[in-house]
Amino acid sequence: MSDSIHHVVIVGAGFGGLEVAHRLAGAPVRITIIDQRNYHLFQPLLYQVATASLAASEIAWPIRHLLRERKEITTLLAVVTDIDSADKRVLFEDGGAVSYDTLVLATGAQPAYFGHDEWKPYVGGLKTVEDAITIRRRVLLSFERAERETDDERRAALLTFIIVGGGSTGVELAGTIAELAHENLPKDFRHIDTQKARIILIEAGPRILPDFTKDLAAYAQAALERLGVEIELGRPVRDCTDNGIVFDGRNVAAKVILWAAGVRASPAADWLGVPADHANRVKAKPDLSAPGHPEIFVIGDTGSVDGWHGKPVPGIAPAAKQQGHHVATTIKLRLRGDSAPRPFRYKHAGSLATIGKRSAIIDFGWIRIRGWLAWWLWGLTHIYFLIDVRSRLAVALSWLWIYASGDRSARLITQDEQRSTLP
Repeated sequence: MSDSIHHVVIVGAGFGGLEVAHRLAGAPVRITIIDQRNYHLFQPLLYQVATASLAASEIAWPIRHLLRERKEITTLLAVVTDIDSADKRVLFEDGGAVSYDTLVLATGAQPAYFGHDEWKPYVGGLKTVEDAITIRRRVLLSFERAERETDDERRAALLTFIIVGGGSTGVELAGTIAELAHENLPKDFRHIDTQKARIILIEAGPRILPDFTKDLAAYAQAALERLGVEIELGRPVRDCTDNGIVFDGRNVAAKVILWAAGVRASPAADWLGVPADHANRVKAKPDLSAPGHPEIFVIGDTGSVDGWHGKPVPGIAPAAKQQGHHVATTIKLRLRGDSAPRPFRYKHAGSLATIGKRSAIIDFGWIRIRGWLAWWLWGLTHIYFLIDVRSRLAVALSWLWIYASGDRSARLITQDEQRSTLP
């Protein structure tokens, strides 16, 4: 394909990046998609891989396979380390580079530890398939090690699971681990009672699920407590070690600590030398372009824009997809000679969170639903947004099996993982 054709480079093959590519189909452009991993991930269900409900292959797909019919798209596996905006080049870790006419940065975010990066070795964040598999390994191995442990205090620490952060991810992790320990595993072990496992959810704020209404958050808290989750509110974590955490003046021994308390954007703002907010997101212009760089767009968790009734757009998948659609439309209009800036406006379709396998909460704004009906609607919504028919069928069958039998089929620890972790 001729180099004279307008070249759109998209860094990041998440929801936003792929939406840009999808919406540019048929436009007079050539496209290069760059990602440091070779798969697109349906991140809203990542916690289910971490808690042995789904296999990674059911929620992740090779990028090249997804785009195999789009001959105008080139896919590159590379780590981006900088942007040369003067010469319009994306620079790679291995010394390579690619030039662009229009650049879309959809580089996502990573866990943030509130200035305590020294905690990172002891806590498990959840952003990638690798993170999910690591968490699954740690959770399952903790039960295995507890089965062999003869010291009461060490066994109790192995059977204590702490989740830091009471947003949707923290709530979903806590509920699913509680079900795993209290309902799925009791018959599998002989020397421990997995029903005595402690699942502790710690939230520094006054309530869990701050993005939901108070009544829905209260319902979710009550549902978690019925599952046996201990909820600690208004108590920020002061320290994390390989032996546990310190909060509210207390030391709690635990061998599994999971982090769901905050995120920090990629270094895109540093690459461009533009202002960033407290989470290092680029302070984007209303049309989603980077300040001083009309040819560069920032979408998803990479940027922050007040496009939701004067409030920042939330960092969720539907928002990233809407931003991707907006950017693709803007690019096509520019190619036709229409360079007038058009502000992005986010349309919120609703907020959803699940609590275990029997309950969920949904806030559509005009109606709020809770309980088993919300759980079924939550499940149908997520199945609908999966990419292919095979994945939809696989996830639906896995959920129905778990719902009917209580058996989570993805409870595997590979031999290499086991040897690297066990004494």
